[in-house]
Amino acid sequence: MSIKYGLLALLAEAPTHGYQLKTAFERRTGGSWELNIGQVYTTLQRLERDGLVETADTVEDRTDYRITAAGRSRLDAWFGTPVAPDAPARDELTIKVLLAVAAADLDLTSMLQRQRTASVAQLQAYTRRKALANPESDLAFLMMLDALIFRTEAEVRWLDACEARIRQQRPAKERAQ
Repeated sequence: MSIKYGLLALLAEAPTHGYQLKTAFERRTGGSWELNIGQVYTTLQRLERDGLVETADTVEDRTDYRITAAGRSRLDAWFGTPVAPDAPARDELTIKVLLAVAAADLDLTSMLQRQRTASVAQLQAYTRRKALANPESDLAFLMMLDALIFRTEAEVRWLDACEARIRQQRPAKERAQ
């Protein structure tokens, strides 16, 4: 998600200033995405340049912004468009495993087991955090934890699948020697 759509979504609720946008964005994303205040103001300047927001009010050194009709239209289009990744994720774990496959002096199975142990521990930590959250006031945080839990479960399944492929390859390699 680009920050611009997050800011547009917040401005669709009410005009506000940069620091309020920063704190609201961080709160709404369950604390999972911290924004630099400079990034907020740079994004607001671009949105204003593109006609998606405008100055609503300036009091002393604080400028409030509001979404324009063009900004609301762009936000509606963003919300209405499904997210479909067009390329595989470039996460460090995937790259590490893919590069380790070709490393002749590396015990790939041990590496996968260490990662699996770490991933299961992380999964348990997420589950504990979820149990402590308040379902009434922590909806965004709970939804973020659900996403983290499901992704980590998928990671563990992928690691298991990698190990299964390695086991399938061993007999073929041993026969070839």
